[in-house]
Amino acid sequence: MPADQHTDPFEDRLSAALHEVGGTFDAPRSELAAAGARRGRRLQLQRRAALAGSVASLALVGVGGALLVPWHGGPASRPSSVAGSGTPDRSRTYSADDVVRTLQQLLPQGTFTRTEARGTDEGLPPLAVGVFDDGKGEGSVSVGLERITTGERKLNPSAEVMPCPDSTQSGFDSCTTESLPDGSAITVYQGYEYPDRRVDTKSWGADLVTPDGHRVSVIEWNSPAEKDKPITRTDPPLTPAQLKALASAAEWRAIIDALPREKPPSRTTAGPTRPGELSGVSILRKLKLLLPKKVDVVSHGSDETGYGSFVVDDGKGRSLVQVNVQPGMSDVAGDLFGSDAETLADGTLVTVRRAPGEKGGAGVVMWTADTLRKNGLRVVISAFNTGDQNKAATRKAPALTLGDLRRIALSPEWLTDTVTP
Repeated sequence: MPADQHTDPFEDRLSAALHEVGGTFDAPRSELAAAGARRGRRLQLQRRAALAGSVASLALVGVGGALLVPWHGGPASRPSSVAGSGTPDRSRTYSADDVVRTLQQLLPQGTFTRTEARGTDEGLPPLAVGVFDDGKGEGSVSVGLERITTGERKLNPSAEVMPCPDSTQSGFDSCTTESLPDGSAITVYQGYEYPDRRVDTKSWGADLVTPDGHRVSVIEWNSPAEKDKPITRTDPPLTPAQLKALASAAEWRAIIDALPREKPPSRTTAGPTRPGELSGVSILRKLKLLLPKKVDVVSHGSDETGYGSFVVDDGKGRSLVQVNVQPGMSDVAGDLFGSDAETLADGTLVTVRRAPGEKGGAGVVMWTADTLRKNGLRVVISAFNTGDQNKAATRKAPALTLGDLRRIALSPEWLTDTVTP
């Protein structure tokens, strides 16, 4: 995403993420909130469209009235497989009504109301959102669908699926990632809308990625909406087993297969080309590998592509670390780097700086290493002396030094699609 010297490279992504998670980067919502189009929430889709400069219509079709959900044994009793979806039919499209009715049919017995949806031919990924009531209270349920474009490279689902945090201080009650018999990877988690529990709204979900590049993300709450609505039940309506089965249903893969095919972006490490963006999950995995051993990960967050963050703790307090990976930035090199930038032997431009935080937190400082390679790949990483830059500083300096940040930004890890063990 183009940026200039007067713009915080994380500004737009962070504002969206911070708005959704109430000012924190704690999981689970920090991982999923910024990827709203992939998670099925209308406001996040609108922000994503604005961020991308899209003029595509955000036609969200509401299906009026209460839909009586027929009993099919529920998702927990009717798992599906890739084989069950048959040969992909790319000649057909699925309307918004088709998508929301698919969710209706896969849910257990109950009512499904206040629904919104989008189909496969509306410019942004399909989704279905509604309020489900199994007789024990209303809970919001959303499903977001997308296809990960892989080109000729083999997709590694485990590298693309939402990762569970390594720390027990994550805001999750439970989080597991496993491989399925068909080679898919799925993460199922139980967490909270607000990790600080100022409101006890629970947010549970499942994120599934198949070897063929299908991604299905399900999220549910124990309230009719993710925010600003009363809690109407003790837990969200679907159990973890039902979340897993719902995300694994073959019906979603058939819908994803109907999405228009896009030519995958070129990925190269040489010449003035434009490599494709890394997924947010890949960035998290790379950043985790590159963090100094002295820090422990407390929580994480990411955008759908190009951005990832960790809150870390070295025993002296929490510190936010965030990285943006932006391809094709050669044309704005003059705006990003001044005459004081260092030029390495391979032509990479490097700038390191200390500056006040830009979110208003008292005493917050931001240390940054900004790099631009000859192939146009920009990697910029910042660390803060607080775990939440909207709040006051909690330590004297960030947990990562300028040397740490420079080393991470210049790592060859950012030039590859895969994560080096």
